[in-house]
Amino acid sequence: MFGTSIHWTTFFYLLLDTVIVLFTLYYSTRKDSSGYKRFLSLGILFITYNLTGGFLPIKNFPGPLILQYIITYGVAIALCVYIVYYLYKEYDIIVLKYNSSIRNLAILSSGSFIILFLIPYFFTYSLDSSRLLFTIPISILAFVFLGMFYERISHPNNPNEYILRRNRLSMISVTSIALLPILTLIGDFQWLTFTVMNTAFYAISIIEIDRHLYFLENKTKMYEVFAMSKEQAIHSADTKIIYENLTRREIEITLSILSNLSYKQIAKDLFIAESTVSKHASNIYKKTGVKNRRQFINRYRKKSK
Repeated sequence: MFGTSIHWTTFFYLLLDTVIVLFTLYYSTRKDSSGYKRFLSLGILFITYNLTGGFLPIKNFPGPLILQYIITYGVAIALCVYIVYYLYKEYDIIVLKYNSSIRNLAILSSGSFIILFLIPYFFTYSLDSSRLLFTIPISILAFVFLGMFYERISHPNNPNEYILRRNRLSMISVTSIALLPILTLIGDFQWLTFTVMNTAFYAISIIEIDRHLYFLENKTKMYEVFAMSKEQAIHSADTKIIYENLTRREIEITLSILSNLSYKQIAKDLFIAESTVSKHASNIYKKTGVKNRRQFINRYRKKSK
């Protein structure tokens, strides 16, 4: 298209991703935008990925050809690392097996690109051999990470549809990342590679939409927590959810506490440590003006009578 190497499917994803980011930006200006910053950053990275991967390489680009590959591969690596970072935040993960922290994953992926792609290229000037040398070990590592992530989020203790949907969508996103090195090795099939990668963005977008709908379904309960009457919750002219200063994770834990789940059960459902649940719960009690779980439950029950 347009006399460049971009495929029409890539251009379509570029437009769709831009619409999603612009809508999110508009929506975030009408509410507290703190919960949307990570998603906006992710969307901007996907737009950049579609632009660089779709339009490059081009003949009249200043500098050597390898510079264009450094840009496209660099953006792709940054995107993959950020998707993992996004999901780590989603599940409150600090590190998986084999010391797989975000920092170490970023160092491993960027270091592998330099050692296995750039250095061999400067000795051989062969893009094909450098690509082969880089993508095969990265593919193996990517599928090892996929297995570790699946092990971490599979088999929730008290599954509900909301948690199960989020887990499936998260696995779609990580699977897309794991497939990228293989797709790169297969060849320049933009329609396939960019479809798989943008699927990760749309899966995360559905996670965010599903979370919003889940909170809407429980808005009456949340209003009651903050000492608002049922009549106010139902007939309020302002339909936005008032969650005070609670984070999205704290809202999920609040709803679990109100469902009479123990901290241990909540930890298993959300795939986080019990101590993390306890820390979030302490913040919830502080923000809602109670001293402990019993006072919190009693306050809710009084408002629900």
